[in-house]
Amino acid sequence: MSRLLLLGIGLLLSACAARTPLPSSLPELATPLPVTLHIQREQAGAQQFWWLVLQAEGSTLRWSLFDPLGVPLARQLLQDGAWRADGLLPPNGEARELFAALLFALTPTDALAASYAPATWQLLADGQRRLTPGWRISYRSPLDFTLNHAQGLSYRVNVRSDQEIP
Repeated sequence: MSRLLLLGIGLLLSACAARTPLPSSLPELATPLPVTLHIQREQAGAQQFWWLVLQAEGSTLRWSLFDPLGVPLARQLLQDGAWRADGLLPPNGEARELFAALLFALTPTDALAASYAPATWQLLADGQRRLTPGWRISYRSPLDFTLNHAQGLSYRVNVRSDQEIP
């Protein structure tokens, strides 16, 4: 029984340690803020569609994730290198990981070395990027890309066109 408890604690601690890194300071992004992104989540053949609004408020970034009907799914503030809840929504670990990967994907290539620890990311010869733990970013353009996670999760991300209404 105690071995199972120790194994469970070990697995929990290792899961907590494998978080997507955040930049040492907020980099300039590939797009001016505020920006609205369309996100298509896919896992095991199931798809979901979301809207993400990213806003700068001084040295803080506000991340607001909505379903197609406008119902908030997650709201987070990135302030002083740490996540903070924004509002009364319950914690959403997947959204925080997605937001951290999106911040990396939206950081221009020339700002990566100044913003992220060298052991946490890699720029590939074909223009793709890797970010620990298990993210791979494939670009079609700077604001049209796919985030793939090693756990079989995929997010297609692009900027909302003016013709679409969230």
